[in-house]
Amino acid sequence: MATLFFTEMWERFSYYGMRGILTLYLSKTAIEGGLGFEKADATVIYGWFTGLVYLTPIIGGWIADTYIGQRRAILIGGVLMMFGQFSLASGMGPASAYLGFALIIIGNGFFKPNISTIVGQLYPQGDPRRDSAFTIFYMGINLGAFLAPLVCGYFAEDLFAQKELQPDGTMKITHYAFGYGFLAAGIGMLLGQVIFNSLAKRYLGETGVHPAKKNKADAEAHAEANRPLTKEERDRMAVIFTITVFVTFFWAGFEQAGSSLTLYTDEYIDRTVFGWTIPTSFFQSVNPLFIVLLGAPIAALWLNLAKKGKDWSIPVKMGLGMLLLGVGFLFMLGASMERGGDIADPTIKAGLSWLLLTYFFHTVGELCLSPIGLSMITKLAPVKFASMLMGVWFLSPFVAQIIGGYIAAYVEKLGAFTVFGLIAAFVVAAGLIMFAISRKLVTMMHGRG
Repeated sequence: MATLFFTEMWERFSYYGMRGILTLYLSKTAIEGGLGFEKADATVIYGWFTGLVYLTPIIGGWIADTYIGQRRAILIGGVLMMFGQFSLASGMGPASAYLGFALIIIGNGFFKPNISTIVGQLYPQGDPRRDSAFTIFYMGINLGAFLAPLVCGYFAEDLFAQKELQPDGTMKITHYAFGYGFLAAGIGMLLGQVIFNSLAKRYLGETGVHPAKKNKADAEAHAEANRPLTKEERDRMAVIFTITVFVTFFWAGFEQAGSSLTLYTDEYIDRTVFGWTIPTSFFQSVNPLFIVLLGAPIAALWLNLAKKGKDWSIPVKMGLGMLLLGVGFLFMLGASMERGGDIADPTIKAGLSWLLLTYFFHTVGELCLSPIGLSMITKLAPVKFASMLMGVWFLSPFVAQIIGGYIAAYVEKLGAFTVFGLIAAFVVAAGLIMFAISRKLVTMMHGRG
């Protein structure tokens, strides 16, 4: 777990460091060091890029299951993502940016589903520690995600940025140093690969080395991987697909953090604390900070409930996560109302507490949903489709990221109050429906819910 924890931590440092400054990089003018896209176009590009990052895992998972095994896939993916970050750091305009996007998208497809699958392989079926293990693994993800915007954002918006003193005594950034931020993200990916390739053989043994369909070293495992699916396994796969559809609503709202919420924070949230203006990208660290603080207590809660025989089912946990996301967006409605509605005047700011409360409820909702979903795949997926179905789980954020990019673009047209209110309504409705069908889904899990 420690090897996988720190490998994933540095990989997420790389990804979220890049993501924390990406919307600003796309939307700032060329004179300011950006690519100069209109804000609406920038959010759509952001949505497609982050969406495709979640599409390729289904392909990378299938390749690992069938041909190369999880360990080789993680190596290939990590190297590709590292070079993708360095391409972004080169600062050679849209061409290098699109090349970087492509390498990160392909690399993530190899990396993301396979490291999660290896976590599941550490625990036998029915082990009550599995949900808690994934929550702890999720803390590694978010420790990297917490540090990344602080480091990459500090490089891009502060340390290496060019600033100019304004007549009112404040400092204004005249040229962002995005290249240094992307460079730090690439170095983080390099560190993750060094850790994994140095420690995996010693601490993981043969776990993840052989593809599930071709592991002839173990005849029993080989037979298991090639037998026809039973009705119970088909039912469990149906549950995976059903829940994947529902959580799309969650991710479409949650991932506004990197697009519409970032732009709203940049323009309309009062970021000045004790005379210091907090860089916009730093707020990408709020969610992972809450996860690091709350992950262990919530993991302990699930384990304690399981020991008492009172554990909540997977659909109930996920339904609760959706409701909490909706509650979080209600605080953004409060921010909008404090400003007097969707007023375009950036001098009228909303209080910082609204944003922090939004991220708090979003984080608790995420902890009820995302690590539980990773654990769910390892519980329900047939062995020969383990990594591929982990990729299917990531189809939800793929669709959601693209939808979220267009939703963020509509903030500019319909106003933040309307869009944030609609998001809250949709995710709450999805959560209530999940509660309503939870018993049926648990029945179809055949003892693994």
